Amino acid sequence: MASVLIALGGNVGDVRATFRKAVSNICGMTQAALLARSSDYTTPPWGEEDQAPFTNACIEIETSLDPHALLFTLHKIEKKFGRDRAHETRWGPRTLDLDLIAYDDVRLDKPELTLPHPRLFERAFVLVPLAEIAPDRIIAGRRVRDALAQLSTEGIQRLPDLD
Repeated sequence: MASVLIALGGNVGDVRATFRKAVSNICGMTQAALLARSSDYTTPPWGEEDQAPFTNACIEIETSLDPHALLFTLHKIEKKFGRDRAHETRWGPRTLDLDLIAYDDVRLDKPELTLPHPRLFERAFVLVPLAEIAPDRIIAGRRVRDALAQLSTEGIQRLPDLD
């Protein structure tokens, strides 16, 4: 079994309801155990800044799927919730974005999948929720909380818990 970190993001529709259903789908479709789920955070748009704020969160699961099969399943789930990777604007609005952040200590550099996620340490919107659930996790030689300390968290706010 592998310990896997996945980032969730979105800014179209009822993102928090989408997250709830997506996490359920991830666990069901990958036969994974949910080990941890961060709070939801509202975050400023990144890359393409002229759009609605995003909601972001992170989960940790335990799964026996290999990284490629897991990525394939995550893409299937995104599509189920209305994401069309082939016709979207890069860093543009989306209903659901699922990023495979880390898979145990696996390092991969393939055209379809790089592990750990190549832009993880540039993105406070991923590191803030990740630090909530795995502050001491070492990814690519860096502790999550230490990596977060190097970035501005301006504009990132924890959302109240849903009932």
